[in-house]
Amino acid sequence: MSDPVLSIRGLTLALPKGADRRYAVEDVSYDVHGSEILCVVGESGSGKSMAANAVMGLLPKGVRATAGEILFDGQDLLRLDEKQHRKLRGLRIGMIFQEPMTALNPLMRVGAQIGEVFEAHNRLTPAERQSRALELLIEVGLPQPEKAIRAYPFELSGGQRQRVMIAMALALEPELLIADEPTTALDVTTQAQILELIADLQRRHGMAMMFITHDFGVVAEIATRVCVMREGRIVELGAARDVLERPQHDYTRALIEAIPGNHIPESRYLDPPAPLLEVSHLHKVFRSRGGLFKSSREVHALDDVSFILAPGETLGVVGESGSGKSTLGRCVVRLERPDSGTLALSGIDLSSLKGEALRRERRRVQMIFQDPYASLNPRTRVGMAIAQGPIANGVPRDKALKQADQLLELVGLGGVADRFPHEFSGGQRQRIGIARALALDPELIVADEAVSALDVSIQAQILELLEDLKHRLSLSLLFITHDLRVAAQICDRILVMQHGRIVEQGSAREVFLNPQAAYTRELLAAIPGREPSLASA
Repeated sequence: MSDPVLSIRGLTLALPKGADRRYAVEDVSYDVHGSEILCVVGESGSGKSMAANAVMGLLPKGVRATAGEILFDGQDLLRLDEKQHRKLRGLRIGMIFQEPMTALNPLMRVGAQIGEVFEAHNRLTPAERQSRALELLIEVGLPQPEKAIRAYPFELSGGQRQRVMIAMALALEPELLIADEPTTALDVTTQAQILELIADLQRRHGMAMMFITHDFGVVAEIATRVCVMREGRIVELGAARDVLERPQHDYTRALIEAIPGNHIPESRYLDPPAPLLEVSHLHKVFRSRGGLFKSSREVHALDDVSFILAPGETLGVVGESGSGKSTLGRCVVRLERPDSGTLALSGIDLSSLKGEALRRERRRVQMIFQDPYASLNPRTRVGMAIAQGPIANGVPRDKALKQADQLLELVGLGGVADRFPHEFSGGQRQRIGIARALALDPELIVADEAVSALDVSIQAQILELLEDLKHRLSLSLLFITHDLRVAAQICDRILVMQHGRIVEQGSAREVFLNPQAAYTRELLAAIPGREPSLASA
């Protein structure tokens, strides 16, 4: 193997006083070679991203290197000042961030943002920058690049924004590319496209790549070598095939075991004597005024959707962004009103209710949102956030707060009611979201992408919690996800949606193992690692 492009030797990064442990990264050593993809794998808090931030000179305030070195082209990056780091960033070391909407400037057009990369390093004339930006957008496969270059980030989809980030990272043809969870929140089909694009560009440009992820399915898809981290330390390091097929450490085995879809339960669904929820011929049309890419048009988000959900059943709704699955969930909880059709809960048509009648029935259906941090008021203590619903429905404040404490205990977070949302991890915030959904004692919970942004091990814990609560509290679940693996793990039955219509439905086992619709087969084929194609093969 060639000399490493990057060498990390004995790196230790100290956390500020009061942190949950002393070091973010402790005595970490690994190399990244040219023309290879090193996947650094671990849960949130494992230190995988912190080491990458140290390479980029982007350590958070209060985190400092206390030992070790990071060697790049003979230079120890830990000894560089900010000005020296800026010369390397983008020019010789590129980075793709997890959330492009946060990393991109919402007030600047795409072309101008790519042009800034050249401007920061005094490369090319303004006209040449624009021309090169267009070439990059073409290279990363962005549709209608001549229009995209004039677009603002909000006018692009998640996958398109990630392609823009990749274009920016590649603009100056760096020798090392760091990709920090670049596909975590994307649909499986979009994720598959981005992974294929990154691997192809890495091969064509001959770059060294550090790819940070929590998903061993992604590792199986693209990795040459794998570095597994836990609580700031490396627990396993080796060739991708060796780590995937013969993991040596219990933690590595646990991460592989946590990949959703490894264990598909036998179908437990029986035809119910009377459904809890009966949806009949539901239609919902959104009318857009048009924009950069689209003229004014009508979007049929729900097009003649019908199904039933039994008491005690978990029904999965699966599809890509734009399939209508989230609109369906919002109609069920009446955050959206359908244009036609019926939503009958125990025989009562929710779609026709208004005012006090709607308020009375709607408490029977509650929602768990995808992003619990965005759905929680950062200035409200979590106990009060849970108690607000019951208080609004006439429960005395003291009783509602006591009930909030009990619900937090139920979801495994006892004694934390006085804390604020920012004091919790993503998985803990999702537990708070579940507690809040339970506060009004519902019969049906709609979980909208409730685990899509979580590490696979935390995801497994939340799925186990939902399954446990469902049985203990006699709940029914409408579980919305883009990932058939997750749906197969928790759901009794699955509906597959495409362009607002149901294209397939059946038991979870039947849909996952013997799909009938071409679209379902496409979703399954896009799951990373389902048919491993290791780069080290």
